[in-house]
Amino acid sequence: MTNHPPSASALPLPYVEMDGHPATEDDLRVPALFGFGHFTAMQVRDRRVRGLGLHLDRLTAANQELFQLPLDGEPVRELIRRALDRSGLRDASVRVHGFLPPGESRTRVMVTVREPATMAAGARSLMSVPYARAVPHIKRPGEFGQTYYGMLAARAGFDEALLTAPGGVVTEGSFTNIGFWDGTSVVWPDAPALVGTTMALLERGLAAAGEPSVRRAVTLDEVSAYRGAFICNSQGIAPVRRIDAVEFASGEEDMEGVVGRLEVVYQDAPAELL
Repeated sequence: MTNHPPSASALPLPYVEMDGHPATEDDLRVPALFGFGHFTAMQVRDRRVRGLGLHLDRLTAANQELFQLPLDGEPVRELIRRALDRSGLRDASVRVHGFLPPGESRTRVMVTVREPATMAAGARSLMSVPYARAVPHIKRPGEFGQTYYGMLAARAGFDEALLTAPGGVVTEGSFTNIGFWDGTSVVWPDAPALVGTTMALLERGLAAAGEPSVRRAVTLDEVSAYRGAFICNSQGIAPVRRIDAVEFASGEEDMEGVVGRLEVVYQDAPAELL
């Protein structure tokens, strides 16, 4: 890549920086050849991010666990600001990756910037698959299983895969968290999964609004007992209309109201300036 990149809005691929400078061919060999690492994905609007502190905490914790090295939030914020400045975007989809190539003693930080993204409109259909991620609390690149089962779900006419552990225990979507509505409260599956930033903000916001959500085990043979379900990630929130052959049509009006309240709770979360 050149030192004077074109606007990211004109590029089909993301603009990439490594350690605060436009990525070179040598820099890009790091993710290509030494992809063991971690990342977080955020949506930036007018240089602000909801749950920014949670994203930075995720990077710090994962870097310490994987590499036993610090990764402080303020330098990461500066790297994001620098990449946004050079990309020319104020609204963007941003990913921050941490890598530690063999023989190196400091974390290499890669920031990618591309056009902003939002959750597509409409209710989703999910196909359950027998797959649960190892070490699910760390968000990391190159998830073959998630991509593979997501591909199978799409080929079968579904919008996303729903990951399940042995016994049909529901864990998470292939790239989302899932929540259920039992008629009185939001239920998050109590199973090993990545707690996404949007999920964490919803949990906080619901509790602050006097409508605390709960965590309890959910299995595939129990989903028909719920009034409805929804998925969420950094791009937004969407209702679920079907899991396998289970339709949630009877709770459709309920879920419109539930998702509407969840969107209000999410929008009430403060957007932090980078």
